Amino acid sequence: MSGDELRRSFLVENVIADNKIAMTFTDLDRMALGGVKPTGAAVTLENDPETGAEFFLARRELGVINVGAGRGTVKVDGKAYEMSPLDGVYVSMGSKTVTFESADKNKPAKYFLMSCPAHQAFPTTLVKKDEANPVKLGSQATANQRMIYQYIHPKGIKSAQLVMGFTALDEGSVWNTMPPHTHSRRTEIYFYFDIAQNQIVSHFLGAPHSTRHVFVHNEQAVLSPAWSIHCGCGTAAYKFIWAMAGENQTFDDMDKVGPLELR
Repeated sequence: MSGDELRRSFLVENVIADNKIAMTFTDLDRMALGGVKPTGAAVTLENDPETGAEFFLARRELGVINVGAGRGTVKVDGKAYEMSPLDGVYVSMGSKTVTFESADKNKPAKYFLMSCPAHQAFPTTLVKKDEANPVKLGSQATANQRMIYQYIHPKGIKSAQLVMGFTALDEGSVWNTMPPHTHSRRTEIYFYFDIAQNQIVSHFLGAPHSTRHVFVHNEQAVLSPAWSIHCGCGTAAYKFIWAMAGENQTFDDMDKVGPLELR
């Protein structure tokens, strides 16, 4: 593929829109992603013909993380969940009405949304950032010192198949998920955010013996099929949300690739 073909196939350039939600549906485990920055009235998650259902979450579940600088409220069937920056909420299959709003339109919340099919309903649950399960990885010597925060996972918020959280790199570290791996039983999607102005991330993808890269700007997402590696290197520290769906929810079910195996 050419660079343009790679970007059209694997990069979602416009994820978060002002005052409207536009979900991007993929053919990778039927995952869908989107986002919204409410600067006025509450924004409702409308149904999409892609669901083939009466309402959006009739046969789907949804994960949400506030990646904005401001606080906001997510309402699910009339129940309000107050969200500070980096708080998350899992929204149950069967939820009919989901709305998003900001506490201060001059300092709005920004909601990243990830959805996948579900076969069982689990309770809608709010998780504060300091309640997420932290996992420290990497080292300063290899420029990949980072903290993983697990939100939706088997030992945290329960879901049918969605696994979701975010990773924050320490200042001075730029590599994520190095050495890389593939997931033969799951799709993974990365949403990069808090990339400083005039900084970028080079995201690597493709089969381990035939890798490619795409340059990613702030608040863009990259799709990783089961056969593809997923790792990246930035010009400065950044954060990214990772979300997976597929046959299982086992965090370490991965096919590791040694650095010297990459081509």
